[in-house]
Amino acid sequence: MIDVKVPSVGESINEVTLLKWTKKTGDYVELDEVIAELESEKATFEVNAEKAGILKTMATEGDTILIGSVFASIDETAEKPAVAVKEAAPAKPVFVKNEAPVTAVSNDIKASPVAAAIIADKKVDTASISPTGFGGKIMKHDVLDALNNPGKKSFAGVELFSRNVRKERMSNLRKTISRRLVESKNTTAMLTTFNEVDMGNIMDTRKKYKDKFKELHGVNLGFMSFFTKACAIALSEWPSVNAYLDGDELVYHDYADISIAVSTPRGLTVPVIRNVESLSMADIEKKVVELATKARDSKLTAEELTGGTFTITNGGVFGSLMSTPIINIPQSAILGMHKIQDRPMAINGKVEVRPMMYLALSYDHRIIDGRESVSFLVRVKELLEKPELLLIGKDPVKALLEL
Repeated sequence: MIDVKVPSVGESINEVTLLKWTKKTGDYVELDEVIAELESEKATFEVNAEKAGILKTMATEGDTILIGSVFASIDETAEKPAVAVKEAAPAKPVFVKNEAPVTAVSNDIKASPVAAAIIADKKVDTASISPTGFGGKIMKHDVLDALNNPGKKSFAGVELFSRNVRKERMSNLRKTISRRLVESKNTTAMLTTFNEVDMGNIMDTRKKYKDKFKELHGVNLGFMSFFTKACAIALSEWPSVNAYLDGDELVYHDYADISIAVSTPRGLTVPVIRNVESLSMADIEKKVVELATKARDSKLTAEELTGGTFTITNGGVFGSLMSTPIINIPQSAILGMHKIQDRPMAINGKVEVRPMMYLALSYDHRIIDGRESVSFLVRVKELLEKPELLLIGKDPVKALLEL
């Protein structure tokens, strides 16, 4: 019998949370097979079986476990059970009633076949339904409850007029987020400056080249590559925005490691894209997809979550029109993107409806002066409104004329 201990994941980390068992007591596990997922205050990681054998678990999902503690064991002397091969039973014909077509229900909505049919037939607004099925799946009785109680919506399938109160322990990740946000507010002289950008040219560029871009690079052309590339150029021109305070010294960076805020079910994570100034647009898009996928699947490593010099956060994907983002310490600034909204703008003496986005730059006034913060944001705006400037950082005609 060998003990399975919680591995060390960093000098300052003393405990982890057991997120889930991927194998259960009595299962036969192979060498290096993943048996559990643990979460530290910085990242989620997997624990692999050190030997093949029968697993015995000694902790429950959600438990907080000290580093080095035994939380499972493997009986390596146990024989691998024989795999029983059963003869497949003949398939039975399934008869389905001729109900309303389910195609009227969005593919993004998870619903049982019967529930989907009722939604399509009765044209029920899925926002009024409280799903009770596994993983947020809408069941038949959920739809019927919504139909029988129009305009009334319970919380998470609980009965109407409920007075229930629930308590949950904060996860290590949520504790870390809480601590860092309070620390950021209390230890920086934070101020926010605003501007707005006309997204028309970027949207036209995406529309014109998105198919060819995906065909050549195998990834979609999104907004994030434009923003990260614009920020990298602006950071090179305003180095204090890319610096941080270390005691009595200012630490400057001759590169742009840009952190991208990613929302996950367990909380906000901020993975880092290294050397953005040296990457192509396709490289950036591929990295964004890779990091976002890892964040969603809780596969980010501690290395991928540390060391950024500047952060971009996009509240616009949730519909935010304006916000003041909090600095991701020890960095000195963070850029907030927001929702693109058609607004009337005065252009050359005429009113035109343009796709506009508010930008917000929160910065540490101890390091960055008002002139630098405003100039940085104006430069980002200029680069986004004229995407061709991203190529060499200046107007091609002015470059030609050496102006």
